[in-house]
Amino acid sequence: MPIRVGVQLHPQHCTMEELLEATRACDSLKVDSLWLWDHFYPLYGEEGAPMADAPVTASPNKHAHFEAWTTLTAMACHSQHAILGHLVGCNSYRNIQLVADMARTLDHISNGRAVLGIGSGWFERDYKEYDFEFGTAISRLKDLGHNLPILEDRLGKLTPPPKQKKLPIMIGGGGEKVTLKLVAKHADLWNGFGPPDVFAAKNKILDQHCADVGRNPKDIDRTVLVMRPEELDQLDKFVEAGAEHIILGLGWPFSISGVQKLLEWRDSRK
Repeated sequence: MPIRVGVQLHPQHCTMEELLEATRACDSLKVDSLWLWDHFYPLYGEEGAPMADAPVTASPNKHAHFEAWTTLTAMACHSQHAILGHLVGCNSYRNIQLVADMARTLDHISNGRAVLGIGSGWFERDYKEYDFEFGTAISRLKDLGHNLPILEDRLGKLTPPPKQKKLPIMIGGGGEKVTLKLVAKHADLWNGFGPPDVFAAKNKILDQHCADVGRNPKDIDRTVLVMRPEELDQLDKFVEAGAEHIILGLGWPFSISGVQKLLEWRDSRK
């Protein structure tokens, strides 16, 4: 299968009009996928945010942030080509059977372009501000493992069913003992991070988990999120490391120059 590319739009520091304009622009350029993260507060660009090395914006809307599911639904209505999902949704924030129903509904709204992204969660401010129990990394992973079979079961009971024959599930994270084992059991896509040597090592561990549970590793699409400009110069290395789908993180002011570079690289490989 040809290498695919996508864009994760950061729903912070912007207006909804700007985010939807970026959605239309990326979709018109024929990116393969569009994504959001699932948070309630900005992840960078203001004091105390955890991504301290990320670029600080000068947006007049520097404190703005939009909810992920309603925003993704709006993006589905402003695009026609790209698949859409959360990279990734947080298991802790919503009833998991409701999430299945929301994803099924989005699949119909988008005419079969939805991906259900999910992970165990990590951003403590979201939990504290919205009064969710933060627990520990281990307890959050345990909760995710408990919920994944429930999610799959509910997807199979919904009427009408998803537009797609099987609504794909993406799991994000690189935990070698638990997260990647959950990917092997339940996911159709796995999202990891660089640098390329780290991605390659995680990729091999995922292959071993697939062997352990009797899963064909080729059934899981390997995606990688690139966030830093220098990573755009390492795209071939990511492919050598096993990436099949490369996703560019893009924040306000949503410059498409990096997207164009990514697309040019993709098309040069055809």
